Amino acid sequence: MSIRPVRQSVKAAPTLEGAGVHLHRAFGFGRTEDFDPFLLFDDFRNERPENYRAGFPWHPHRGIETITYVLAGNVDHADSLGNAGTIGAGDVQWMTAGSGIIHQEMPRGAADGKMHGFQLWANLPADLKMTAPRYQEIPSSVIPEVTEDDGTSIRVICGEIWGKTGPIDGIAANPHYLDISVPPGVRRSIPVETSRQAFAYVFAGSGEFRGASDPMGVPTERVGQPGPPLLEIAENRSLILFDRGDEIVVQAGEEGIRFLLVSGRPLREPVAWQGPIVMNTREELRRAFEEFRNGTFLKHR
Repeated sequence: MSIRPVRQSVKAAPTLEGAGVHLHRAFGFGRTEDFDPFLLFDDFRNERPENYRAGFPWHPHRGIETITYVLAGNVDHADSLGNAGTIGAGDVQWMTAGSGIIHQEMPRGAADGKMHGFQLWANLPADLKMTAPRYQEIPSSVIPEVTEDDGTSIRVICGEIWGKTGPIDGIAANPHYLDISVPPGVRRSIPVETSRQAFAYVFAGSGEFRGASDPMGVPTERVGQPGPPLLEIAENRSLILFDRGDEIVVQAGEEGIRFLLVSGRPLREPVAWQGPIVMNTREELRRAFEEFRNGTFLKHR
């Protein structure tokens, strides 16, 4: 087995989005090749309703998929296709915007005011940019969870691991989206196919992501070699981008660690991106905004 070294480690930065939602952005609107096929990752976590209630009013999307995973509170949504509903704690909404959709997402906290969730944007390949929009709304009750003898547990939202397969299917980049909890002091390896781009986002506890070990199993630092150290300490709101390999290794800290592990097949296509619309060329992007202005944006109703 080949352990994936850490290529980059960043802390999610405070950001205002939508109509004034306070959130933390781990990546987005930057070097798209670093996370290909993923474009953006936001952690919207707050205990003050005034910091999230304004929500994300009506706005368009084209050429991407948005994945919303809620841990606490609720998110009401509605769109131009006539869909409307609410996702709550543990639920997932995987929206394929395709050729174009106009929607809104309005967070509502739990009874104690807490709101916590994540939104991930995944790019669509050129031949699916103009596909028909669709939803996969997954209630918490149907998301499988597997627990190993050492207490490590994984909720399998998308993809397959340890004999469990997530309920999301038919996604172009064949992504894996896992919610992983490792108990205090436990060292755990998680397989990731070598061909995939992969990152972890820590949102509870802390731990160490290991790149290589000496013969005694003790992590070592690079000596006289370029690049990051072979051991990366990660805590709340840390994003870890991995290099190539076929597994990651994490050592949980004193409080354990909980993180999302997301991986996908890179598209390696040109990206033309402005706001909520992602195409392959500047001309396609110009045409999308022109259609939005003149009322021809929606291709499916």
